[in-house]
Amino acid sequence: MIPVGTKAPDFTLPDQNGGMVTLSNYLGSKVVLYFYPKDMTSGCTKQACGFGELYPSFTEKGAVVIGVSRDSVASHKRFEEKFNLPFTLLSDPDKSVHMLYDVWKEKKNYGKVSMGVVRTTYLIDEKGYIIRANDKVKAAEDPAKVLEVI
Repeated sequence: MIPVGTKAPDFTLPDQNGGMVTLSNYLGSKVVLYFYPKDMTSGCTKQACGFGELYPSFTEKGAVVIGVSRDSVASHKRFEEKFNLPFTLLSDPDKSVHMLYDVWKEKKNYGKVSMGVVRTTYLIDEKGYIIRANDKVKAAEDPAKVLEVI
């Protein structure tokens, strides 16, 4: 995980609408940058829908929400449409941004070791610095907890 107080690494990735999004374009706004394993899965859907429900409160506080996974742009578009998600989803199929943000790690599940995404949420301030980092995310609780600290 990237330590709090570090300048958030800049990147550019495609969004669910086929456009390109660059993190540094959000300077001047708080950014909730969350990494999740897979569209349409139970935990990821709870987390995304939580951010969607609370999105007006995030925007009132001057924050944007950006979700990142390895899923394709087409998968993100289906996810957005099915759950009416009002925020940006970015596609990182080659894991380059996952690696940059140190969220692609060895995981253990029922004794089996494999590489995968560790669900992680970063809060980035208006100047582009990480002010909160959490890799012990509980999907259903994450949106409300992040909103509390903004």
